Amino acid sequence: MKVILQESLDNLGMIGDVVNVKDGYARNYLFPQKKAVIATPDELRRLEFRRDKIDKLKVAELEAARQFAERIKEISVTKSMRVSEEGSLYGSVGISDIAELLKAAGHEIDKKQVLLSEPIKALGSFTVPVRLHPEVTVDIKVSVVEEKTE
Repeated sequence: MKVILQESLDNLGMIGDVVNVKDGYARNYLFPQKKAVIATPDELRRLEFRRDKIDKLKVAELEAARQFAERIKEISVTKSMRVSEEGSLYGSVGISDIAELLKAAGHEIDKKQVLLSEPIKALGSFTVPVRLHPEVTVDIKVSVVEEKTE
C-alpha cells in the first residue's frame, strides 16, 4: 500500500515521502498514530501544494539537529555501578540508563535515539552513538565507574 508520511520515521523516510508499506503496518500502526495517509490522487495533489512548506520543515529539522549535535558532542556522562569482588558489574548500563543520564545533564534524548548494540557490562569509558536525525549522529562518551561504598 502506498502512503504519504505525515512525520519523519527512522525506518521509513522523511515527512512528505511517498513510501510502499505492508497493509497491516499501515492499518494497525501508521494510520491510527496519524503518521501517514493513503496516497490517493487527491492526497498526492495536496502534497504537491504543500511541498515547499515540507521542504522548509525538513531543512529546519536538519539544521536544528546539527545545532543540537554541536552542543552535545563534547558531553561526557558517568554512571556509578556496584562491582563484585572479581571486578564485574552487578547489572549493566543500557539504552534507558544512557537516556536518563543525558536527561539529568539537561539534554532531552529519547531512548530510541541511543544506538547501543548491547548493554555495557564492564567498567571503563565507552563511545555511544546517538541519532538525532536520520542524517545526524553524534558520539557521546559514557564512563562506567565503581560506586563508592562507605
